[in-house]
Amino acid sequence: MDIVSDPETLRARCRDWLRGDVATGLVPTMGYLHAGHESLIRLARQKADKVVVSVFVNPTQFGPGEDLDAYPRDLDHDAAVAEAAGADVLFTPKPEAMYAPEAATWVEVPELARHLCGASRPIHFRGVCTVVSKLFLLAFPTFAFFGQKDWQQLAIIRRMTADLGFPVTIVGAPIVREADGLALSSRNVYLTPAERAEAPYINKGLALAADLAAAGERDTAVIAGKVREYWTSHLPSGMVEYLECVHPDRVAPLTRLDGPGLFATAVRFSRARLIDNRLLPAAPGPRS
Repeated sequence: MDIVSDPETLRARCRDWLRGDVATGLVPTMGYLHAGHESLIRLARQKADKVVVSVFVNPTQFGPGEDLDAYPRDLDHDAAVAEAAGADVLFTPKPEAMYAPEAATWVEVPELARHLCGASRPIHFRGVCTVVSKLFLLAFPTFAFFGQKDWQQLAIIRRMTADLGFPVTIVGAPIVREADGLALSSRNVYLTPAERAEAPYINKGLALAADLAAAGERDTAVIAGKVREYWTSHLPSGMVEYLECVHPDRVAPLTRLDGPGLFATAVRFSRARLIDNRLLPAAPGPRS
């Protein structure tokens, strides 16, 4: 595996691959790689001829007061994980190499960024879309791989890719969890031991939402209310920033589950903000 930090070096290599009809898989990350990232890299290895993993803590997707400076970083660890999982190139640019000093161009999908994380992080998805667009223009990927834990991000990138005509197939991969159900996240290292013991109840609350829907409850406010009651008892250290049911593609709020719905949440602990979600399928139709 080669480690490349210069964008033009990556562009030249990936352009040669494209000219040779080589399918490239791109796995964009912010580093501090865990088993969830590893699963994306292995999936890319299965689908593509060459795999590029980017490690870039993108400053434009962090708002004021967020954890840009504190975000965990360990490039040696990331290189070992990426190579073991099958990456051909690890791309590790500096911010000044990705953004010109007078950069004034942004890519955004505002309609899909109004709710969930976008409500409290108004510039976040603009930064995500802009850096992913830049990566697409550097790596010329045939496929790009993203985890479904960041469902809103995945939906936004799908729309951006379709609207701008990027010749990239977006692949969403299932959430990877710890044995107790906690969704893997680089920010899990921020949790205190007591918070770590509570954090699996985020997923258990979403499982409760799925159970209620499976039992016939269609009113999303009723389901959300029962989940919040559950969390009041089981997540005393967490503050629920949001719990919403949205259309899985449009990321627009749903009041009833007349089709598939995504229950998504963000929970804040003392230093960690964790997100998770559960896709609920459409209710079965009446039996004939």
